[in-house]
Amino acid sequence: FKRKPVVQNEIIGTEALEPSGPNKISRSEFLSKAGIIAASIPFATMTFGIIEGVYDYRIKRVKLKIPNLPKSFEGLKIAQISDIHSGSFYNKRAVQGGIDMLLGEKPDMVFFTGDLVNDETPEVRDYVDIFNKVKAPLGVYSTLGNHDYGDYKQWPSIQAKKQNLEDLKNVHRKNLGWDLLMNENRIIEQGGDKLAIVGIENWGKGRFPKYGRMHLATKGTEDAAVKLLLSHDPSHWRMQVLPEYKDIDAMFSGHTHGMQFGVRLGNFQWSPVQYMYPEWAGLYQEGHQQLYVNV
Repeated sequence: FKRKPVVQNEIIGTEALEPSGPNKISRSEFLSKAGIIAASIPFATMTFGIIEGVYDYRIKRVKLKIPNLPKSFEGLKIAQISDIHSGSFYNKRAVQGGIDMLLGEKPDMVFFTGDLVNDETPEVRDYVDIFNKVKAPLGVYSTLGNHDYGDYKQWPSIQAKKQNLEDLKNVHRKNLGWDLLMNENRIIEQGGDKLAIVGIENWGKGRFPKYGRMHLATKGTEDAAVKLLLSHDPSHWRMQVLPEYKDIDAMFSGHTHGMQFGVRLGNFQWSPVQYMYPEWAGLYQEGHQQLYVNV
């Protein structure tokens, strides 16, 4: 615009930015273009989050206080990773760096809460030799996310889709050595005390599939002092876990990704994803039940 320089931090109206002369644009045209520019800012931020943020690995340490936790499990360190989406990777060294950070924490057990791939199992092929390094004394437990079922891809046949899912299960169990929980549980015993790790298939609100079956997943956990649930979609917590399964002490989820961008200032955090998912990042509590959402 051919105007005198604007003083820094000066607040100006739209009229001050409208040029005069042959290049003058109408107010409506200016507002339209300004709207396009304004709309592109969150899109650009989201794009950066998808492309570069995929390698912005950070360790977030949270103390989880469970009132009925037996003394034999006090100090237990759980590492959670989620939403790997290996089809989005293009820097193998960066991925290795993220896993090194995880293992440097020396966790007692590891939870993976779904979405190993975007659409199909071959995406993870080049990263098996990295992810199979994830080990822990009390085991690595995993579950599936909405992307793992191949629901967002056009398959040549129903059988091809089913085979893809079976191949993905084998990657978890055989190639990675993770204990994949498909509507089932594992009981960990220490000092005569029992802790249940419950894992269900994807269960989400709206258009997201509800493959999870809590009545199957929790069967046989009655004697466990504490029950920890791996469930990919955090909406499952408020929609089913809170009203129907009061004995679930803590649930671990992913799925939201923080919508690839947001703001964190001290205890304040904001992202547009919160208008779809009230519980979208970090630790939440209602009564004695807790939820942790990994972004």
